[in-house]
Amino acid sequence: MDDLLALYIHWPFCLAKCPYCDFNSHVRDRIPQARFASALRRELAWEAARIGRRRVGSIFFGGGTPSLMDPATVAALIADAFALFDPDPDIEITLEANPTSVERGRLAAFRDAGVNRVSLGVQALDDGALRFLGRAHSAGEAVAALETARAIFPRASFDLITARPDQTVAEWRAELRRALAFGLDHLSLYQLTIEPGTRFATLYGRGEIRLPEGGTAAALYAATEEESARAGLLPYEISNHARPGEESRHNLAYWRYGDYAGIGPGAHGRLTLGDRVVATRRHRAPEPWAELVERAGHGSTEEETLDPPTRAREALIMGLRLAEGIDPDRFARRTGVALADALDARAVAAAIEEDYLTWRDGRLTATLEGRVRLDALLGAIVR
Repeated sequence: MDDLLALYIHWPFCLAKCPYCDFNSHVRDRIPQARFASALRRELAWEAARIGRRRVGSIFFGGGTPSLMDPATVAALIADAFALFDPDPDIEITLEANPTSVERGRLAAFRDAGVNRVSLGVQALDDGALRFLGRAHSAGEAVAALETARAIFPRASFDLITARPDQTVAEWRAELRRALAFGLDHLSLYQLTIEPGTRFATLYGRGEIRLPEGGTAAALYAATEEESARAGLLPYEISNHARPGEESRHNLAYWRYGDYAGIGPGAHGRLTLGDRVVATRRHRAPEPWAELVERAGHGSTEEETLDPPTRAREALIMGLRLAEGIDPDRFARRTGVALADALDARAVAAAIEEDYLTWRDGRLTATLEGRVRLDALLGAIVR
């Protein structure tokens, strides 16, 4: 699967800004659907012209809130991608959606547009927690959305946020069991963190929000592993669990450090262009991005050729998130650096001794304890 290209399309608009969110999302009273549909299609054509006719393994509509897009826009972008690239016979096409009744009512139209996998931003199944998180849906709407997604799409995922203030392990187990009972095949779990510039950062600075201490957060993570495994969803990445074979193929392209093209405001990419691997970035603000596309055909503001040491660091940071670990041969082909040369040998030996890292089936892999402490671990072992 090394040769497959992943395509990310960013829709930047939301109905409201969640207090924990630092993503590139923007609230508008009226969303300029036609203008942004045209700009996305134009930028996609520009990117395809320089990439060449690659085989595409996945398309991911992210945001923002891409379920606010007109289904016709989604259909047009999928048709364009199929015309400009060679779609893999088993292509995965994912769209993120919220569980509000309005968005839930559009899911069938997105399925008709060509989407074959939906990712629901459930975040919680508790009304109090949803209000705290600034979500526009209720627990009842979340349940209805889970049922609808299961009925309409061949593949479906949902997101939950854990380590919320005053959350207990028993409460989390009950909430997680309720969500897993719907039989969806993929779970993305995120620990609540305080991101600079968010509403929660302000409240946290005032002492109005207190998050669970390290021991409780670790216990919540362990409970997630147990409950997910009981439901048949295994951890294949730090924050993601899936039934075997139902892992997100698109996100695996990131974690395996493959090629991906980013289209839309603020989108990032990693692309092989000739003998170079380049990092791309689009202008972050929606309207200036659209102006750039209308003027030049693309909204790029930055493109950097990545040298081998930079590629090696990025591949380590991404690859050790995966339960499968890092294959040394593939690592060397992609980065131009031998895996051993990218690591501090003494630090790696100490991490193996402390059961944070292991060699399994010829791959360097972080253990469960290592993945829980991955940020600190990477700081120690990466040269």
